[in-house]
Amino acid sequence: MKFAVTAQGPEVESSVDPRFGRARYFRVVDSETGQQTVVDNATTASALQGAGIQAAKTLANLGVSAVLTGHVGPKAWSALEAAKIEVYAASGISVDQAIKAFAAKQLTLMTASNAQAHW
Repeated sequence: MKFAVTAQGPEVESSVDPRFGRARYFRVVDSETGQQTVVDNATTASALQGAGIQAAKTLANLGVSAVLTGHVGPKAWSALEAAKIEVYAASGISVDQAIKAFAAKQLTLMTASNAQAHW
């Protein structure tokens, strides 16, 4: 399974970015192989509109089936649902801590958007 973590920096020690669509980076993790890839989200993050929708499309194209983040707006939520990507709440921790918490099934599955549009 592949999952992604929103990240404020490219390093595994970086903080989880609380924003989904406007996260600066995504760290994509393959839980079967342990391989990790950093995806630069700068272009999408700076979009005037549709950042969350485009970020969801990017992750879907990468074969991601879950994302760990802090907040997801309503349009991004709809795009993630359409792509069948689950969302898990992770904030106030490092990317590495989020990866370990997800592996240990310690993160909460979100069931709805938890941010206003254009947050």
